[in-house]
Amino acid sequence: MESPVVVGVDGSDASLTASDWAVDEAVRHGLPLRVMHASLWERYEGVAPAWTTERPSGQVLAENIVATAAERARLRAPRLKVSTDVLAEDATSMLLKAGHDAAVVVVGSHGRGAVADLLLGSVGLVVAARAPCPVIIVRGDRYALEARHERVLLGVGEHDADAPAIRFAFHEAAVRGAELDVVHVWRRPGHEAVEHPLFTGDGGARTTEQRASALLHDTLDAMVREHPDVPLRRTLIEGHPHRVLTERSAAADLLVVGARRREALVGLQLGRVAHRALHRASCPVAVVPQQRPQTVVTKGDR
Repeated sequence: MESPVVVGVDGSDASLTASDWAVDEAVRHGLPLRVMHASLWERYEGVAPAWTTERPSGQVLAENIVATAAERARLRAPRLKVSTDVLAEDATSMLLKAGHDAAVVVVGSHGRGAVADLLLGSVGLVVAARAPCPVIIVRGDRYALEARHERVLLGVGEHDADAPAIRFAFHEAAVRGAELDVVHVWRRPGHEAVEHPLFTGDGGARTTEQRASALLHDTLDAMVREHPDVPLRRTLIEGHPHRVLTERSAAADLLVVGARRREALVGLQLGRVAHRALHRASCPVAVVPQQRPQTVVTKGDR
């Protein structure tokens, strides 16, 4: 059974944008789309009595939300296989459970209501932090949402050799026919400049940059050989990773970052880079758990 692209919808404009993006992602990878909505209307309205044919307003609203998103998806991609679900639970729990069988989970950057800007923290942020599969928060301008930049941006750190996030990014670039911009941000430790005679003037910076360059090459070596046709740009920048990636996201269609699972704790430790990206990136952000090697699998890969 194919793992679907799962998208959570709540009727907001942001969720419909996420649904459109999920449709395009499903088409790229040849996967089905599963449109999901969480509704607790039964808890507040109760089940309609047997003697009436009227359905509770909450039920009608929930069914209309998924039906609208599904019809929108079919109009956008007539050949796409689309299924829908309305589940009686909160949105976070619904999407986390769906993530066990999903290729990716797609969520909009904002929700419904006057405090929409805060809902990323209550749903999207929690799902991105805890889901067992990659989670994509859809945000950004029209150029990014329509994949006009033809570039996937990937941030790699010192311990990311053969990491799932790297595999995910290469695969995304391959199916999109896009350039992969791999960025490693380095910083010269302050103590080296004074404790070692070789680290004087610009010598310390050059040596640190050389180590960073070697690390970047070694980190990407296996995936470069596996995806020789993916246009690759290796970028070394001195600075703060969370700032550099956020700024470079303005010229990307997708930013890919990894999240590491904490020991003895539930969920993923997003870290400063992923957290800032989810709130400030200028393009959709894919958060890929680093412990579970999972990429979107297409029909051609089986």
